[in-house]
Amino acid sequence: MKRYIFIIACFIVLSLVASSQSVRNYPLYPTYKGLVMCGYQGWFRAEGDATDQGWVHYGSENKFDTAHLTIDLWPDMSEYEKSYPASFIESDGSPARVFSSADESTTDVHFRWMKEYGIDGVFVQRFYSYCRNEKARKIPDIVLGNALKASQKYERAIAVMYDLSGLRPNDDDCSLIIEDWKHLCDDLKVKNYGAKQTYLYHNQKPLVAIWGLGFPDRPYNIRDIGIDKLIDFLKNDPEYGGCSLMLGVPTYFRELDSDCLPDTYLHDLIRSADIVMPWMVGRFTLNIYNEMNMYATHIKKDIAWCKENGVDYSPCVYPGFSWYNMHKGSTPLDQIPRYKGKFIWSQISTAIDKGADMLYVAMFDEIDEGTAIFKCTNNPPVNAAFVTYEGLPTDYYLKLVGMAGKMLRKEIPFSDELYKELYGDCSAEGKK
Repeated sequence: MKRYIFIIACFIVLSLVASSQSVRNYPLYPTYKGLVMCGYQGWFRAEGDATDQGWVHYGSENKFDTAHLTIDLWPDMSEYEKSYPASFIESDGSPARVFSSADESTTDVHFRWMKEYGIDGVFVQRFYSYCRNEKARKIPDIVLGNALKASQKYERAIAVMYDLSGLRPNDDDCSLIIEDWKHLCDDLKVKNYGAKQTYLYHNQKPLVAIWGLGFPDRPYNIRDIGIDKLIDFLKNDPEYGGCSLMLGVPTYFRELDSDCLPDTYLHDLIRSADIVMPWMVGRFTLNIYNEMNMYATHIKKDIAWCKENGVDYSPCVYPGFSWYNMHKGSTPLDQIPRYKGKFIWSQISTAIDKGADMLYVAMFDEIDEGTAIFKCTNNPPVNAAFVTYEGLPTDYYLKLVGMAGKMLRKEIPFSDELYKELYGDCSAEGKK
């Protein structure tokens, strides 16, 4: 009898362990379909933060003043636990302040916003230069680690996007990314971090993105960098593979012209992946007559091509664009205007109407090029030129992108003018 009870007890314990493991390993986000994901740079550093890197991505040459300024949007700093004074002046004469992406509290605020506004999650950018050595990846590891922790806390999807920017021809190849992915799996546990599986899956496999294939302004030849070996490793390695892949390519990847190199090898690479994400920032605007009709035709043809070639399609949408300060005033301020949300919503509604079942938003926190959707102020420092949210609440674009996910999943009716409806639905607190 005692033996029988012992066997039953063991069976119950093993069942509970198996059940807990099953819950732990089952992804909260088993597919990209039905989701709106954002790009997340996480590359801003402030003088005085723990990284001791000085000013990074706020200004050039590790300086952040009017002569070295490189951002076009100023973040709304009202909710950050930590902030750092800069040599810019608020309208009341006080020093303007910014955040550091390396602070855990910063990442926590960003992921809390995603949860509050219904944004599904982010692809954390992992630049090629981070993969060179342990020192180069130290701070990016901290940022990614904080993001993994926040993704658990707020149950947001998270995935890694390798950006090939910085890869040098003749000296570099994708073998460094292979070693970096091993490091992320072994040391940061990206595929099984924490009690919940918040890493984004697609086709029942963890999704990894690789951005930067087929662009003519890149110094490397995609035939010479071992990208085929990287793809094979991520898909088939018995220990670190078993992944789905998304490739970031030019807008005109299908035609292999305009912003894309005329190399059919790119099509071979895309066919070996699971998702293609064409980079459309700067390619379409509302300034040219009938341009959204051109965009609609383009999206429709892209989706048809992807169906014929057995890959899924994630169109890239963005709210506007400006890099006036980065280019020292040689380009227009507010180069591609937002039109109070009309521009990004026109892309979102058009893409959904033409059959898109997932979206990539560029970007969550990109204030360098004026594409950020997180909270940015309408009252930036007075001693430099900045773009604002045109008087809309600072949380307006967070709300809009959250509503995009609901419309994509048919949780709310389709609307091509929802951006207008949100004007009266924004909180008074956001009007900062």
